[in-house]
Amino acid sequence: MSDRILVTGGAGYIGSHVVLALSEAGYEVLTYDNLSTGNRWAVLEGEFVLGDLDDGELFRKTVRRFRPDAVMHFAASIEVEESVRNPLKYYRNNTVNLVETARVMAEENVENIIFSSTAAVYGSPDQIPVSETAPLLPINPYGASKMMSERILSDLSLTAGFDYVALRYFNVAGADPLGRLGQVYRNPTHLITRAVKTALGQFDRLELYGTDYPTPDGTCIRDYIHVTDLARAHILALEYLLEGGGVKVLNCGYGHGSSVREVIESVGRVSHSRLPIVTCPRREGDPAELVADCSLIKEVFGWQPVHDDLDFIVKTAFEWEKNRNK
Repeated sequence: MSDRILVTGGAGYIGSHVVLALSEAGYEVLTYDNLSTGNRWAVLEGEFVLGDLDDGELFRKTVRRFRPDAVMHFAASIEVEESVRNPLKYYRNNTVNLVETARVMAEENVENIIFSSTAAVYGSPDQIPVSETAPLLPINPYGASKMMSERILSDLSLTAGFDYVALRYFNVAGADPLGRLGQVYRNPTHLITRAVKTALGQFDRLELYGTDYPTPDGTCIRDYIHVTDLARAHILALEYLLEGGGVKVLNCGYGHGSSVREVIESVGRVSHSRLPIVTCPRREGDPAELVADCSLIKEVFGWQPVHDDLDFIVKTAFEWEKNRNK
């Protein structure tokens, strides 16, 4: 009998790619999602339950019936700028809902969780690339909500025999190379998604936020990781937990960054177009540079990226967007 994995937020961008990877790896999967930002059609495999994590009774009934061996927790609000404008939404959706998830898990004797964390917990780190031992000094409510959630899991692991892996994502991008899944948000904020949509004429311009950062070309630098490589990291984390590996907190990135201007140039190359750019002031809550030290995840899991190429990341995102709108 295959292991059972319950995935919260499995109808979202990253969650849906991981649900597909779990099924292809032979796991039995149940997705629990309220579809506030996810899409039902994106859950290509396994069972689906429409539900909110603040509906504790429904979530408990689902856990009790499905009896998962582990939970993968993706359900969260993820927009930095929105978190600055509406911090309570982020503390409720991200931190409070993690507490509710963990409470039900403890009551139902589910002891393994893989938590979707973020590089935003580091804030504006003094040292680049940033390692997992760097101070956690988030500069926006999104990062703070995830930092608090990590602390909750850490405390639980000491008191309740609770094991977890927290994966700190850097900038996730791209789409399934076979064209089955990609990023679909009603109001996309991710640079690569907005850039390919602009190249395809869905937006009349691309806003470039900040050209005066202390970086070589004045624009922000980010470590972009292909979503399929990230999904593979989740499978390895799950195998590690189910084999009794214990608590780990790991960065997920490639160890090098690309600037906003470099991303725009890549989209131009892939789409054979010139993007209309409008420069804007910096956005509140954006650090100048975030690049992962990803040596630990390679050491612990033997993880090796397959798609570490900016043009390939952009190409999969572009092809997904182009084919989706035919």
